[in-house]
Parts: sequence; structure tokens; C-alpha cells
Amino acid sequence: MTRAEAAPPTGRPAADGGPVVISVDAMGGDRGPSAVVAGLAESARKNPDIRFILHGPKAELERLVSKRRELAGCCEIRDAPGVVTMQDKPAQVMRNGQDTSMWSAVEAVRAGEASVCVSCGNTGALMAVSMIRLRKLPGINRPAIAALWPSRNPQGFNVLLDAGADVKADPVDLAQYAMMGAAYARNGLDLEMPRIGLLNVGTEEHKGRSELRQAAELIAAQAGTGRYDFVGFVEGGDLMSARADVIVTDGFTGNVALKTGEGTARMVGDFLRDAFANSVMSKFAALLAVTSLKRLQKRIDPRRVNGGVFLGLNGMVVKSHGSADATGVSAAVKLAFQLARSGFHERLAARVAAVAPPEGEREAAS
Repeated sequence: MTRAEAAPPTGRPAADGGPVVISVDAMGGDRGPSAVVAGLAESARKNPDIRFILHGPKAELERLVSKRRELAGCCEIRDAPGVVTMQDKPAQVMRNGQDTSMWSAVEAVRAGEASVCVSCGNTGALMAVSMIRLRKLPGINRPAIAALWPSRNPQGFNVLLDAGADVKADPVDLAQYAMMGAAYARNGLDLEMPRIGLLNVGTEEHKGRSELRQAAELIAAQAGTGRYDFVGFVEGGDLMSARADVIVTDGFTGNVALKTGEGTARMVGDFLRDAFANSVMSKFAALLAVTSLKRLQKRIDPRRVNGGVFLGLNGMVVKSHGSADATGVSAAVKLAFQLARSGFHERLAARVAAVAPPEGEREAAS
């Protein structure tokens, strides 16, 4: 183990204004540990209140970190020779992944050494390791992944959950997603009374499966305790609209919607580049519109909102895109820092405890 100059502080004083310790899985991303270290250096340059515990092969990480002056004194390296690949099955990682950087990064949160874990690795494996090491919050049946979605709202984003943690969700699960999504929106987007929408095939009360109608009743019933405003059913077109701040759905639908949106954004960007490169006049028009184009690019750039937050666990985990570059990693670290500094996890745990239904009520609703 290599410690840079001074040992980082322990990981729990985040909410009181002290340094925030972030546990980072350096391996598993498509671009390798060099992109992760570059992202950490970018974050450290912008924010002096961040400390890192970096997990991965010691010799390789020492070489990369030594080239980044910004990380001197704020980064501890922990040797973890194993790597979880994108092809590894979650069950295999749970049985044989104790020596991996992913497992080590989550373990630092479990031990209280870090406030939050950030990883670019295999989503299924990360959720499995997080659940087995951190465990679920009391009263939570299925954890969810919350993702930010560009929207027409004043804050610029909506929250979508579940974005792929679990393809199943019963009415009580969806009601819990609403409560957790509202807590995330309050802390991540600074919304005092988030508006919750339940994704359906129509906005009319009689539309959709009976499970969705039942979930709508549960979400409406707990709105006062959960401190949110339930706007009813929303459709796919509302994902990026100003009708709701939090969109609730099951993991299968949410993941398909998220990947479709990301693919559409990339396609629009490609079409714009092709159109402006089509002729001399179009290139001249692009030059005149360069400021507006850069503003548009920044608005729809998925790297700016990189990071899905695992909700419902006894610890915070932020999942970065596997293809994230230094900018994307830095964005995930920024999100992790903001949530840790706000005391989000403690507030969410208290909210879950306040609205968790008795076991008998869950069985009846299911």
C-alpha cells in the first residue's frame, strides 16, 4: 500500500464541511486506469476538499499517479490485482471477486473509510457486490439506479429511476422508487418539493397494467410523508419535458429508455456534423453558429451527467459509464462529492425508515 505524503482522513465527515473521501475503482472501464486517474486529477485541481482511495494494481497505479501533481497528498493507492471485466457474470464476481479493484472499492465504503464509491465497471457485478457487502437499507426490497436526464426543466435535468438495477418492480417497489427519487432530486438538484411522474402508456387513470394503477395509488398516498408532489401518469415524451422532475419506472423500461436517449443524442450530433460539413456554405454557416453549437453540444453531452447513483443501499455507490473519459470520470466524482457533502445517504435512510410499509402491507400490495 502506498500513501501519498499524508494519510487521507476517514470517510464519514462529509456532511460537516470536512474533506470528502471517495473510493475509486481504477479498473474495469473501457479506457483503462489512465482515463480514471486523469479524471481524478481534473477533480482534484478543481476541488481541494476531495481525497481519494484508488484501487487497482499497485505498480501500474503508482506510475500513473506519480505523473499527476494534482494528486500529490490526496490519493492513497490500495493494491487489488484482480479486474472485473464487462464479460464477467455477477455470480462469478460474488464468488471469486474478493481480490478485484471493484470489490476493494466497495469494501472501503463498508468499512467507513470512504463516503462513496465510484466505478466505471460492469454494472451488474457492481450492483451485486454492493448489495452483498453494503446490504439494503431496512425496508427496501429492490435497490434502484437513478440517472439524470437532460430536460426542459429550470434545473436542466430530470431524474429517471430505475435505470437498470432490476428488471422487475411491484407496486410497493415503484412507490419506494418515488420516495428515493424525490430524496435524490432534493439533494442533487436542490428541489424542495420534487414532482413525481409514473411512466405509463398514457396519462389517463384507466391506462396501463393494474400494477401501475395500484402503484399510482401508493405513490399518491405517501406524497405527504415523502415530501413530493405526485403529478400522475406520464408518457415517454415527458422524459425530457417540464411536466415532472422525477420519472419512476421499472429497470427494464428505464434502461431501454436511457440507452435510446443516449443513442438518439449521438445520432443527432452525427447528423449535425454531417450537415455542416456538406458544403463550403454549410461550413461557413457552422462557423457563424459555433457559439450556439458549442452550447448545444454541452447541453446534450452525456459526459456532463455521467453517473448513475445506486439508491437503497447502506452506503453510496456511483456508477460511471464504462466508456467514460477523463471528463466523464470527473463528472461522476463531482456528483459523488455533492451527494456526500449534502449528507444525502443519511437523509435517505431516515426517509426510508419513515415511510417503509409493514411486511404484511407489502405482501397484500404485491
